[in-house]
Amino acid sequence: MSNERGPDHSRRKERSRQAILAATRALVAEEEYEKVTVEAIAARAGVGKQTIYRRWPSKSAVVFAALLALSEDADGRSVALPDTGDLEADLKLVMRATVEEFADPAFDRLIRALNTEIANDAALAAEYREKLAQPLEEAKKARLRSAQEAGQLDADADLDLVLEVLYAPLFQRWLHRSGPLTAAYADSLVDATLRAFGP
Repeated sequence: MSNERGPDHSRRKERSRQAILAATRALVAEEEYEKVTVEAIAARAGVGKQTIYRRWPSKSAVVFAALLALSEDADGRSVALPDTGDLEADLKLVMRATVEEFADPAFDRLIRALNTEIANDAALAAEYREKLAQPLEEAKKARLRSAQEAGQLDADADLDLVLEVLYAPLFQRWLHRSGPLTAAYADSLVDATLRAFGP
């Protein structure tokens, strides 16, 4: 009997977790962030408030978990960048997906909410860096190293600087809402980066 209850309990917990994360993303997309509460998330997910607090200490922690779940594949592993052997094509594919994501109103509200919390919460900022930013940066650097080995990128290029040149303009345009986030803009960032750091 206990053997049957174990897997069922685990499945229920996972269904509950997924419902909470989905409810969090939905509410942040629908409401002003300040109006989103743990109580509202619990009601939308169909769980008790204590179910959320047993897993996460605060609203900001739930929001971060909801964002983190979007960066994982079905097995919970971080998704690697494509490596077809064509650096330009691979980077354009990734950057087009990135601008499309940032142009999505639901994602936009979620990431802006998280950035608001990170600015005021050093512990959350450290967790964001450890669990999301650093793994993504390492995946990007792994792809750039592969390009260096293939002679498609300057062998002496500072990979941190390459990533800053590639992503910082996009982030600034998104942060300040200073221009459209389009596939053409994504391509232009890749072209400029490869001109600067080509072999």
